[in-house]
Amino acid sequence: MTILELSSNEIKEKLRNGELTVAVYGLGRIGLPLSIAWLRAGASVIGVDLNPVIIQKLNLGISPIVDEPEVPEAIKKYAAEKRFRATTSLVRESELSDVKIVMVSTTIESEKGFYPSSIEKVLKAIGKGLKKGDVVIIESSVPPAYTGNSARTLLERESGLKVEEDFGLAFSPERVMVGEILYDIEEKYPKIVGGIGPKSGEAVASLYECIAKKGVILVDTKTAEIAKIFEGIYRDVNIALANEFAKLCNALNIDFMEVRKAANSQPYCHLHIPGCGVGGSCIPYYPYFALEMVGKGVDLPLTMKAREINEKMPEYTVELTIQTLKKLGKEIEGTKVAVLGLAFRGDTNDTRNSPAYKIIEALKKSGAHVYAYDPYINEDEKLKGIGAYMAKNVEEAINNATILIIATEHTQFKQLDFNKITESLSKPAAIVDGRNIIDPAKVPRYITYVGIGRKMK
Repeated sequence: MTILELSSNEIKEKLRNGELTVAVYGLGRIGLPLSIAWLRAGASVIGVDLNPVIIQKLNLGISPIVDEPEVPEAIKKYAAEKRFRATTSLVRESELSDVKIVMVSTTIESEKGFYPSSIEKVLKAIGKGLKKGDVVIIESSVPPAYTGNSARTLLERESGLKVEEDFGLAFSPERVMVGEILYDIEEKYPKIVGGIGPKSGEAVASLYECIAKKGVILVDTKTAEIAKIFEGIYRDVNIALANEFAKLCNALNIDFMEVRKAANSQPYCHLHIPGCGVGGSCIPYYPYFALEMVGKGVDLPLTMKAREINEKMPEYTVELTIQTLKKLGKEIEGTKVAVLGLAFRGDTNDTRNSPAYKIIEALKKSGAHVYAYDPYINEDEKLKGIGAYMAKNVEEAINNATILIIATEHTQFKQLDFNKITESLSKPAAIVDGRNIIDPAKVPRYITYVGIGRKMK
């Protein structure tokens, strides 16, 4: 009997007994931890990716992702046990697997909006190898109705099979944060599952109940698709509100973080933390995904204004830097500026859409000499293209610098001994805290402290 014909208990038993094979298409930041979650649930897993370097490493038991907890150890273990293997073969692995999960990128860093080329290539290949009773799950972020329209059409056309009758199809959005992905998948949140129909929904829900300890929320595909987009837009809008308030606080020389603490003591207020920009492959793109609905007679002025505010925060950070320099009696042109952090999120090496690069580009255009340092990144081609220097350590980055900009909330930066490191700054000097991670009281009095929304010290 196939998955669609089995009861929920029978599906779970087959998975836990290792009788099901899951193919995960896309072995990036989320796809690889997701593969481990299925392995830990009992499945055999085939990892599929078009990058031959990644495939070679994985088949040797070496994880290309080293900053996600438990991932490197798990890959070594399951590769040695022969329960996990990786390949570049798309169609063949569809033929050999029972469950196919699509976790490829649908965004391009330099562009805005949804780019379907990667997901369509994968769906066509899956369709060519699709068998009766198989299940296809899309976890990549897509606009509303994509699963039920474009994905369904591609799979049915390539396979000659009918959804719900011959195979299952569902959308189940990833709900994770870089740096804790495996924990988020297994422990932290319920899994949203949107089935194309009742058979698909119930089968996929039964599968995910084996890995998501918080359970499954079963809805239709459109609801699942838009829930993911709304989650991201909610955060984007609230970050933009915090950034707007922070700008006001900077103008009034009021400490936003003190205001936030006081205001958030009321249960109906949840002010977010402002910062120098929003990065990653999700939040900056979801407002543009939502624009797919504008043709339905819907306008999104609040959503798009929030996106505009957040996209301009790197520019605002540089403006704050220039204003601070002027108060010190200096100009930006010819001044050495140290930028600490390239990753968009702390304690990771993930630089996708990071505002740090936009800050550095703006600094370079203003004539500054820029040295960047990130403890998780050794080399960076994009940085070279901008014309900035990659420092080997904090000391090299800040030596003889006039301005130090914190662009990433790495733990190492939170723990810096400013009494020690500021000795090598070119005085008078300043710190521009783009992530509000520094306690101003720990900054020596002879160093000017400026933060996004913070009272100048």
